[in-house]
This record gives sequence, structure tokens and C-alpha cells, in this order.
Amino acid sequence: MSYELFIRSSSQQVDFALLKDGKLVELHKEEEGNKFSVGDVYLAKIRKTVPGLNAAFVNVGYEKDAFLHYHDLGPKVLSLLKFVKRVSTGKLRDFSLKNFPFEKEIDKNGGINSALKNNQSILVQIVKEPISTKGPRISSELSIAGRYIVLVPFSDRVSISQKIESREEKDRLKRLINSIKPKGFGVIIRTVAEGKKVAELDRDLQNLVDRWNAMSKKLRGAHHPSKVLGELNRGASIIRDVFNDSFSAIHIDDENLYLQIKDYVQEIAPKKENIVKHYDSKVPIFEKFGIERQIKTSFGKTVSGAKGAYLVIEHTEALHVIDVNSGNRSNKSKTQEETALEVNLIAASEVARQLRLRDMGGIIVVDFIDMGKPENRKALYNHLRDEMKDDKAKHKILPPSKFGLVQITRQRVRPEVNIKTREENPNNGESGEIEAPIVLVQKIEEELKRIFNKDYKKVTLNTHPFIAAFLTKGFPSVRTKWFMEHKKCVKIQPRDAYTYLEYHFHDKDGNEVK
Repeated sequence: MSYELFIRSSSQQVDFALLKDGKLVELHKEEEGNKFSVGDVYLAKIRKTVPGLNAAFVNVGYEKDAFLHYHDLGPKVLSLLKFVKRVSTGKLRDFSLKNFPFEKEIDKNGGINSALKNNQSILVQIVKEPISTKGPRISSELSIAGRYIVLVPFSDRVSISQKIESREEKDRLKRLINSIKPKGFGVIIRTVAEGKKVAELDRDLQNLVDRWNAMSKKLRGAHHPSKVLGELNRGASIIRDVFNDSFSAIHIDDENLYLQIKDYVQEIAPKKENIVKHYDSKVPIFEKFGIERQIKTSFGKTVSGAKGAYLVIEHTEALHVIDVNSGNRSNKSKTQEETALEVNLIAASEVARQLRLRDMGGIIVVDFIDMGKPENRKALYNHLRDEMKDDKAKHKILPPSKFGLVQITRQRVRPEVNIKTREENPNNGESGEIEAPIVLVQKIEEELKRIFNKDYKKVTLNTHPFIAAFLTKGFPSVRTKWFMEHKKCVKIQPRDAYTYLEYHFHDKDGNEVK
């Protein structure tokens, strides 16, 4: 398993494409005007409390007030409010919390009016970016994420990632953190801390404490609302969260961003510094490495998988629905049950990829092909869970029902990635939209594979002149690549009478191949 990260920069935004074994699995955008990112901390003001919702609406500078529920306050919210008030007025200049007297914890079943008052100053953290018609979702239980640990102010608790399975390693990490942890701060130990030495953990901890102190200094004299602690830039945060020994390359087309990322990688993984490379060419970086093509073919309503299987993805306000289809395919399976299992396993891998790629959140219902045997349904469930292990978003998967439906809930913290893959119809006299040409070419390639699997020796492709030119021009051309892959030649015949999306295959006798 190998990961590569490609970063494309423009004047308005920065795009991040994460590839796993050459296949696009995550696509992120960092827009210049995006003020609210997950992890940002704001000094805000309580607009009003609403006992009926047991929540408060908070002004963080967005057009709609942010929503702060009582359960998102955190048990130490009274201590946080006291700290903010004393620091803002200049009465407290020591931000270490070692001598700070904590207030009692709030009742977990209490009401919002017992903790907050209107027009009160409070520190809040963005936990969900503005989505659709909703403002940002926030929490006053602050956390500052580092490479190996997460620092939690106003706490003394040390907790460890559940993905670290070794009891001995958990005990070792807990002893190390307790020996270096400052008083008044809790720590969450991340999965990547497994096997790390105390010096690396201590350096990460000190960086987080420095960020806390820098944030606290901004509180005095700060206006309401204002950002007092920003998350790392998107590139650094992606590297921080997913970087590991399996990373083979990080390509960046902007020199300033290249230097920033290189410094960050040198800080967290000095031995991997040489994988950060500056891309300097007239050919756009996403074009050069085939990412643009993957984007075009991965975000449509219909998504093709291996061996002819494909997904149909529908989005609604309430949920996402994914339908699994076997398509027109040939295989060596002896029974319908074996075919269904094979298609479902292929589709499960693509579903896991699509959830990460589009950052789909909320409720997802997947309609797999029905299978009669319980052991096959269990195999599908286990395979889907394994495929989603690398997904950083919190998610839960329910076993397949007897109807073949699998229900998934996935944490939604950012707006879904939506790439337009349809274009205006260029045919004279026809209106509406059509799939982009690159998507059409992918469909032609998939159909060609099925034709060659049926032992056709010579095949002629009749298509619109524009598509014919795309397939035959340049070196190596698309047609040349087909020959290298299948060891069979395809004759391409332009047809002026064809519409833009029309194409047909014919055998050596001129008969159409269905």
C-alpha cells in the first residue's frame, strides 16, 4: 500500500488529492475566503439561550448564529468561562493552569441557563463547518491536535486511541504521558504515537502548549467575535492526520507552499523529507499525473467499478442512496450467488472509496445485490468494514439486511465534495447536458474489454470525429495504449453523421457488436 499527495495551488484556492496505490481516495479544497474550518477556536459571545432546545445560539461572525448544545459544553465549562473572563480583563497572566482554581463540573443532565448567560464571552471550537442552510456546529470543550497527541485544557484525563491494541503499549504510553503532562491539561494519545519515544511525544506536547499560550495571549483586548487559534493549513493538517511510512511522494506546484510543507515534514518525520518535491512544469500537475481524469470519472451519478460492476449514487437532503449493479459482464462464477458475492465485494471497495472521496456524511443506504447465504452476507459486511478502516471520519456500519441493504452513518463535518461532470450538449439543435467526453471514453474502454473477452479478433469503432481524434492523436495515443494492454488492434472510423455521444462497435464482417 502506497500513498501519494498532490497539491495544486491557484490564486483562489488550493486543491489536495490523496492517492492510494494510484487511485484517488480523497479530494479536498481550501478556499481563500473560507473563514470557518474544523478545529478553529473563536472568542465568541452568547447571543441567546433557548431552554426549549437546551442550547444557545452563539455569534461567531457567520451570517447565521452557531448552535451550541448543552451536551457540547463539556463538564469544565465553568472553569473555561472563568479563565476567559480573567484573561480578557488582564487579571490572569499565567496561562499554564497549574495554579488555576477549577470550578465544579456541571451536571450532565442540567439546563443551559444554569451554565450560560446572554452576552457572555466564551471560547468555542468549530466541530462542523456550515453546511447547506445551517450555521457552524461548535463545542466549548476545546482540544488542540498535534501529530501524536491531542491536548485538552481543563482536564486531567489521559485516554488512548482504541486502535492501539497492545495492552503493554497502552500502559507504556500512559506512563510516559503522565510523566510529562502539565497540570490542568488532559491528553488523548493518537494511534500514530504507537512505538514512539518520550522525546518525540514531549516535543509534540510542548508545541501544543505553546499554541495554547499564544492563543491565550490574544484574548486580552480581542473583539467579539474573532478567531484566536487557527487550524494548520489544509496541507499540513492532512499530512498530520494521515502521514505514515507508506507515503512515497508529496508533489506541490507552488514554491512557497512547497517550502512550508517541506519544513513541516522535516519536523514530524526528518527521514521522509526527501519525498516532498516541487513540481515545476507547464503541464498542470493534475493533468500530468492523471488526477483530472480520475476526478471526471469518479463524481458522476454513475460510477464504474471493476469487471463491469457499477454504482448509481443519488443524493437527497435526508440521506444518500447507492444502488449496486452487476452490469453486462462475463465471469467464471458457476452460480448466481457466487456472481452476486463477487459483484458485491467489488462494489463495497468502491463504496468505501466514494464515501471518502466525496466526503459523504449523515445516513447512507447501500442496496447490494441480494444474497441468500448468511455466510456471504457476513463476508460482505467484514470486507466493507476492512475497506473503511482507513477512513478518518467516525462511522458505523450495520450488517446487511435480508433485503441486501447496508446502512452506514458517517460523521459530516464539512460540506460534501461535489464536482460537476456534465457539460452542455454541443450537438446542433439539442439542449440539456451530457457526460463529459472523458467519461464517455471510459465507457468505451469498459465495453472494449468485454468485447475482447469474447474473443473478437478485429474490431472497428465508429464514433464522432472529435472523439475519434481524441483517441488517435498524440503519442502514445489512447488507441496505442489499448493495443499495449490487449495485444489487439482497434480500427477507429470517424462518422460525421453521429451525434457527439454516439458510438458503435463492429466486427470484421461489419456486424454491430452488442
